[in-house]
Parts: sequence; structure tokens; C-alpha cells
Amino acid sequence: MLKVAICGASGYAGAELLRILSGHHGVRVVSVTSEKSAGRSPVEIFPHLSKYGDILFEPLEPAALLEKADFFFMALPHKASQPAVALLHREGRKVVDLSADFRIRDRLVYEQWYNTPHEHGDVLKKAVYGLPELHRTKIKMTSLVANPGCYPTGAILGIYPALKSGLASPDGIIVDSKSGTSGAGRQSDTRFSFCEVNEGFKAYSVGVHRHTPEIEQELSLIAKKEVTINFTPHLLPVNRGILTTIYLKTTKKLATESVISIYEKAYRGEPFVRVLGHDELPNISAVKGTNRCDIGLKFDARTGTLIVITAIDNLVKGAAGQAVHNMNLMMGFPEDTALSTLAAFP
Repeated sequence: MLKVAICGASGYAGAELLRILSGHHGVRVVSVTSEKSAGRSPVEIFPHLSKYGDILFEPLEPAALLEKADFFFMALPHKASQPAVALLHREGRKVVDLSADFRIRDRLVYEQWYNTPHEHGDVLKKAVYGLPELHRTKIKMTSLVANPGCYPTGAILGIYPALKSGLASPDGIIVDSKSGTSGAGRQSDTRFSFCEVNEGFKAYSVGVHRHTPEIEQELSLIAKKEVTINFTPHLLPVNRGILTTIYLKTTKKLATESVISIYEKAYRGEPFVRVLGHDELPNISAVKGTNRCDIGLKFDARTGTLIVITAIDNLVKGAAGQAVHNMNLMMGFPEDTALSTLAAFP
């Protein structure tokens, strides 16, 4: 039985980790940390997590946790993850970090977009970007995975086959995403209160969202040249889910059916990517609570544009579910262990 600790477990991603791991036959959660909720049970904060009534939140003390757990999920804010992840990694523990601290390979790019120094460049160099569909082999061999952000997950999976096959140009890519409010985390902020969000729909962080360099980094690796995108996120008045619409200029004209075939070939055998058929389009309600990414495709012959639409649950495929998928790969569990849940609807 793998002994697991979840650091920062009182947030939405931490709660999703607890929910998903409750159904994992090879894992026992032995420690959960939270500075604000220390001494309380997860059930007090999240009544749906009834399985965890016999465990209490404790302050984060990485050195002490070394004696308790063998595998660590870090669900801390960016910057806060750096020293804890570095210590655990140097002590030989396996870690999946859900923050942004180890996603950006270029230390200077991280510092520019996150406005804070990266003090563990040596550990940063060893981290593997945890998108299994692209980096499965490296994930299996590493002890430190940088779990992708929610927006990048939907965007990269939607673009990858088109760039990899040469179907689309890496220039002029537009990524337009809409997210549920849980993407902002579990925080007291009037911008995300019911009255501020309900019956509204707005863009935010236009041109400056911190997930931009993460998307560009991975697309540049696929295209084998530097890629710059236009990325605009929006806030939807729903709890969870991300719908992303991507516009790609194609290098040749193809019927939509042919594009679908290219995507089906690229994701053949992938347990958590579903390429939809002709005239089918993704809906966030169809992926709620799942670790799945649904992809819909349409080639607009009039403008020479490939329109790709993806839907994910930002807390599962965009965070906790993908983290568990990465753990399964790192530890040799079947990939879909604890992740085969069907969507909750309505």
C-alpha cells in the first residue's frame, strides 16, 4: 500500500485528490496539510469526504512528513511549493506538484510571468511536464512531475495532433477559453462571489495570463520552433469545467472527416481523450467529474481555418485527476485506476 501525503489539501484541488484517491485500491492517505485548517478534519470542511473522518489537517513540515509518506501531492500556491518540493525531491521522495513552480523549463521565463524568483533551478531542470499523452515515457521514469495547468491541458491536447502532423501552421494560433469559477481556487475574493459571477460572463487577464508561457513552451516543442499564441481566458458562472475554442490556420485543405481521422490516430489508445464524430461538439456537462478531455473538430473551408473545441473538468483532468494519472504512471499502477468515473449529469 502506497503511503500518500497531500500538502495543501484544504483547497479545491486537494479535496478532489481526496475524493479520487478514496477509490484507489493501492493508496492510503496518511497525511493532509493546511495551515488555516490545522487540527480540523477534512469532513468538517468538505462533508462529502466522509471517508476521512479519522485524519486531521496538520501544518506543513516537509521534514516531518518524510517519516510518514512515500509519495507527495503538492497542492500549494506558486512560490510556496518551491522549498517543500526541493526538500522532498532531494530526499528521494516521489512528488507531483500541482503548482506552477516547476512547469516552466526556463527559469527566467517563470520569474518574468510569476514575478518571483525561482530559488531551486537545479530541481527545476529535473522536473517532467506531466501531460501523459505527450510525455508518458518520461513520467514513468521521473520522481518529480510538474502537473499541467488547467487551461494548458485543454489547449495543448486540442492543438497537438494538428501541429504534429503538419496540418496546421504554428503561427497565428488563437486560444479562447472559458472556465468555471473553481479555477480561481477556494479563496475569499469578491470577484468570485455569487453576486459578482452569477448571470455574468467576462474576459480577464487578457494578454497576460500566467498559463500563456506554459502553452507556448509545449507547442514550441511540438512544432520544433518558437510558438507565440493569442490566449484569452473568460470566467463562466458555473462551478467547474473549461471549454476552449482554438483557431488554427491550416497548411492544406481537408474535409472535417479527414481531420477527425488525424486526431483519432494521434490519440488512439489514450484512455482519457475522446475525439468526437462529425457534427458533434464538446460540452463541459459531459466531462464533469471525469478525467476526460473531449475534442470536437470543424474545418472551415471558406477561411482555411481549423476550429478545435475541447472540454475538460478543470479540477479533474485540469488538476487532481491528471495528478493521479501521473502517480499511476510513476508507481506502475494501471493508468485508469480510480479514474474511470463517468460524468455526473445533470
